[in-house]
Amino acid sequence: MTTLRGANTRSPGKTQIRARRLGLVLALPALLYIAVFLVAPLFYNLWISVSDANGANLISGEFAPRGFDNYRDVLADADFRNGLWLSAVFTLSCLVLQFIIGYALALFFRRPFPGNGTVRALLLVGWILPPVVTGTIFKWMFDSDYGVFNYLLMQMGLIDTPILWLTGATSAMVAVVVANLWVGIPFNMLLLLSGLHTIDDSLYEAAEVDGAGKWRCFTSITEPLMRPVVISVLLLGVINTYKVFDLIFTMTKGGPVTATTTLPVYTYVETFTLFEFGKGAAASTLTLLLPLVLSVFYVRSLREEER
Repeated sequence: MTTLRGANTRSPGKTQIRARRLGLVLALPALLYIAVFLVAPLFYNLWISVSDANGANLISGEFAPRGFDNYRDVLADADFRNGLWLSAVFTLSCLVLQFIIGYALALFFRRPFPGNGTVRALLLVGWILPPVVTGTIFKWMFDSDYGVFNYLLMQMGLIDTPILWLTGATSAMVAVVVANLWVGIPFNMLLLLSGLHTIDDSLYEAAEVDGAGKWRCFTSITEPLMRPVVISVLLLGVINTYKVFDLIFTMTKGGPVTATTTLPVYTYVETFTLFEFGKGAAASTLTLLLPLVLSVFYVRSLREEER
């Protein structure tokens, strides 16, 4: 009896150890992928950011450390501060508009109607397409000579002469924001719609029986229950919008002059146009800080939602 009891008391511990070992074995390919393609390049980038690496000495490896001079040069650069401001404007504009429109569409598609699935599938095309393709499409649409936007505005009598969308500082930023909305709105709509489907319809039916209107149902039922989903969507929206590069570069290449040179575009220009690899690595490290902090908050919000 004593032997059997001892075996029974030890077996759960052995089972847990075996389960942990099996979990590590199954997770090993993912861990190797993260180490090779994420962690190693990150540390290499940090090393380049504190060196005098440039187009001449990077391949030969004959670059030397120079401390935090690259970071000081980047922070003192007026173009970097301009890129920080433009990133804030671009991110905030896209975030507010795509969230409001995406939330409205999610509320609209929550109720079934003929063609619901087809229309939703068509809206997702903008999110599925590669950003380079989206940028090319909108570059043609915003063309001052034969773009569809100028044609429609002139046909409606709203303008007399074509607007130079991609050659004006303000209009170029408007153009890239509109193009990014086509990508961001379906993403917001899809996540918010998934959250809305988790709310029990009986709650709305009970509220309507008590005399609550649509606005009251939204503020008292939808908004409180959707709050965790909304926080996650906003955090993901900031991260995804803040790092947009390919769409902006395809449309304007950061121009005119530096009117749309956000931080990702600034980092690309410093690294692959001016070949200041040390300075570009420092700029990319500074650009990484905001998504890193927001990612921590996103993981915490997911844990709180699970609890």
